[in-house]
Amino acid sequence: MDQKETEFVDRMGLVMERLAGGRTMGRLYAWLLICDPPDQSLTDLAAELGVSKTMVSTVARQLEAGGMVERVPTSAREHRYQVVRGGWAQIMRGRLAGVEPIAEALSLGLSIIGDDRAEQRALLKDTRDFFDFLIRDADESLQRWEEYRKRLKDDDQGSG
Repeated sequence: MDQKETEFVDRMGLVMERLAGGRTMGRLYAWLLICDPPDQSLTDLAAELGVSKTMVSTVARQLEAGGMVERVPTSAREHRYQVVRGGWAQIMRGRLAGVEPIAEALSLGLSIIGDDRAEQRALLKDTRDFFDFLIRDADESLQRWEEYRKRLKDDDQGSG
């Protein structure tokens, strides 16, 4: 890995750490985005990232479970991984699904707080409306992303 690649990989590690994914997770994902060949063995990943093979295996399985990377079939007995296109959209779908229980809990709060507590009801309603908006808008936004992505792909194929 050259110096600029190292900077990118380390920066993605910090970003993922802030998103509660862990620094090694971000670094591994970033390296898989730019490495050549695009699929790497656990041994290769451990050596390139300077972490244990056990750590790489654990993180790769977590990324695989999240739909961010996939195991590549090989004739050898080694596990090789590569990035999955559309993985971030899959992560967002999962995260946004977690918002529904928040809206439901806020609706419960509205059902138990009477009109005599107008300020509290207004706070609950405003917060619930925010989450309702996110839920309603999420599917539409992700659908627009898929359409946009398809147009970009079609444009790239048309100009090639």
